[in-house]
Amino acid sequence: MTRTLTAESVACAYERERPVFTSVGVTVRSGELVGFAGPNGSGKSTLLRVLCGLLKPRAGRVTLDGRPLSSFRGRERARVIAFLPQAVNPAFALNVFEVVCLGRYPHLAGFGAMRPHDKDVAERCLRATETEELRARDFMTLSGGERQRVLLASILAQEPDLLLLDEPTSALDIHHQIEIFALLERLAHKGYGIAVVTHDLNLAARFCDRLVILAKGRDVVASGAPEVVLTPTILSDAYRAPIRVATHPETGAPLVWAEAPSRAEEDAQ
Repeated sequence: MTRTLTAESVACAYERERPVFTSVGVTVRSGELVGFAGPNGSGKSTLLRVLCGLLKPRAGRVTLDGRPLSSFRGRERARVIAFLPQAVNPAFALNVFEVVCLGRYPHLAGFGAMRPHDKDVAERCLRATETEELRARDFMTLSGGERQRVLLASILAQEPDLLLLDEPTSALDIHHQIEIFALLERLAHKGYGIAVVTHDLNLAARFCDRLVILAKGRDVVASGAPEVVLTPTILSDAYRAPIRVATHPETGAPLVWAEAPSRAEEDAQ
């Protein structure tokens, strides 16, 4: 089923006099991987929480297939939208299979007993994320890359149509970062709609279908295909720093880097 999650002119603030953003419009659709990028404090993570219904916007609205997201009950929403925050630490000692089974919660009835079908779904998600060999391991003993793949398996076990992930590669080495983004790309090709917050513009350029660039105090400053959005003018303006862009010699994707501050700038600081 094709899904469309839309934020229309949404505003959000943790303190009345200090809005995070004032009028943001974004859309996440089935079959695409969308990256949310921008400097610290620009509202990327907050926007993701608004889109999944964890935060209520001060103004504007969020709709799922044209219906207000606020009209969905919690379990009903969780069957469509899965959210993965930056850090997940189970309160109890759980093995990998048990962590993945937690994703079945929106589908469980009565006292929450797992049925054979629920276990089959969990096993399928382990295979999809190539974590089946870890199924008996204590979750807290896993490496960062292994944990992220297991957590992806857990939210896939919700059987959602849309995945919202907040910096899923922030603590990973370069190999595992690429591994996670390649997995997200494969999931998008299978029909999932995915929005991911990331600080790595080069990973986003390589794997994302669209990018949304936010800037602190100025909401969305650019949205579109990576080759359209990732320009020196747009990025230097958003990050308020000299940003350079070239073409990657192998992938053809934009290649982004920031210039080191000059000695004069360092001395002035």
